[in-house]
Amino acid sequence: MTDQNHAFDVVIIGSGAAGLTAALNLAPSHRVAVLAKGALSEGSTAHAQGGIAAVLEPGDTFDAHVEDTMIAGAGLNNRATVEYVVENAPAAIERLAALGVPFNPGESERWHLTREGGHSHRRIVHVDDATGWAVQQALEDAARDHPNITLVPDMVAIDLATGRHGQRYSGEGHVWGVYALNRRNGRVELFTGRATILATGGAGRAYLYSTAPRGATGDGIAMAWRAGARVSNMEFMQFHPTCLYNLEVKNFLITEAVRGEGGHLKIPTTGHRFMPDFDPRAELAPRDIVARAIDHEIKRLGLDYVHLDISHMPADFVREHFPNIYTKLIGLGIDITTQPIPVVPAQHYTCGGVVVDLKGRTDLPGLYAAGEVTQSGLHGANRLASNSLLECLVFGEAAAGHIMRHWDDLPAPPPIRPWDESRVSDSDEEVIVQHNWREIRRFMWDYVGIVRTTKRLERAHHRIRLLRREVEEYYGNFRVTPDLIELRNLVDVAELIIRSALRRKESRGLHYTLDYPDTLIDAQDTILVP
Repeated sequence: MTDQNHAFDVVIIGSGAAGLTAALNLAPSHRVAVLAKGALSEGSTAHAQGGIAAVLEPGDTFDAHVEDTMIAGAGLNNRATVEYVVENAPAAIERLAALGVPFNPGESERWHLTREGGHSHRRIVHVDDATGWAVQQALEDAARDHPNITLVPDMVAIDLATGRHGQRYSGEGHVWGVYALNRRNGRVELFTGRATILATGGAGRAYLYSTAPRGATGDGIAMAWRAGARVSNMEFMQFHPTCLYNLEVKNFLITEAVRGEGGHLKIPTTGHRFMPDFDPRAELAPRDIVARAIDHEIKRLGLDYVHLDISHMPADFVREHFPNIYTKLIGLGIDITTQPIPVVPAQHYTCGGVVVDLKGRTDLPGLYAAGEVTQSGLHGANRLASNSLLECLVFGEAAAGHIMRHWDDLPAPPPIRPWDESRVSDSDEEVIVQHNWREIRRFMWDYVGIVRTTKRLERAHHRIRLLRREVEEYYGNFRVTPDLIELRNLVDVAELIIRSALRRKESRGLHYTLDYPDTLIDAQDTILVP
């Protein structure tokens, strides 16, 4: 691939569960390029410790899974989307098993099912406490083996190639592919196709503390927004209640299942178990309630962290259920069979995103999207645990299916103008990029975090507008670098989050504001139009 223009049938941006599922469904009949920002396994899928939710237990029903999802989503879910995903879940699990994902076997059932907060039944299939890694490896292996799939690591997507007859690369119109920076040679290359699928994940790195991988800078959301697609519900940022508090180790997640299997949250100084004070479901309450409770206790008592304690369970049970967490923490001097784990909340999942329908179509012709980059209607105001990998699998297949069924209706790309950097120079001020990156993450954490106020949001909005002017000027004058591309996208998604939060005059699900503590009777999506 020495030429800077690469023509495929379909271009997929993102190499996690959504992107690879779409690629594998398309590959029997179409030539597909899958672009990864770094290494293929660097996205969120490989980091997912929990499992995948599906109705597999005797006595469980699709209706129960739908209701649990709707309750967690605080009434903002699209019921048709929820039903579609839930009903397609068992088949998605079967396909992963056929690809060789070694789900833990059950004693009487085929697979061991665990339970997580918000679920009324045991319905989470898993591979120990590293399900995402197992899923990622199986999908990658299958993709590598397929002659019609070209995997392209180290490509940082800059902007969608859009516009009429290739006269412009930005602006409303048909999407024909993407411009991406090749990290290996520093050149901007063009990938074109009749259809493009965004599978770029979320925007967790807009926050100071996040469990998201380093590359989760909202690239797909920002690119789709700049190209003219609507974005919805960006105020709903899920904070995982239990991220390891350790100054040396960043972003190590302590899975929901530790609470699902009996772990208790306690005040470090007194040992008081505090979750029953906040919710009758205690540690099994949905994540937003647990995260707010921890945030409340940390701020009230001036703590750095709280304790998550599963040491009252048999040691063999703990080691068997959480082998990766056990091994990791032993290396840090914590034996979870006898000691509590220090934890803090951290940004974990982006519930809003690019608006898509049940076929994965965005507003822009030729552009599809699947997974965390989207707002499909599945999650509403709060994602139910273990529905996220499921969404990737179901919508990755849905987007591929629609492309294949409507292939003859998708026009071939016109000539697209190559990337022009004739009027820019190399940057001599890289410190500006690093400073602005740190500033965004800090004020987003302080002003647009778990608990919000209108005054804090207005301060954040003022800051982001100043930063936008700086970044736009910088972007216009200097050659793109991976850090500059990510900073530009972070500015866009941070502004979308802030604007969405200012619009919602209520507290619902993950959006909790002290100025509007009540929930309105009518549940409305926050939709931003470019």
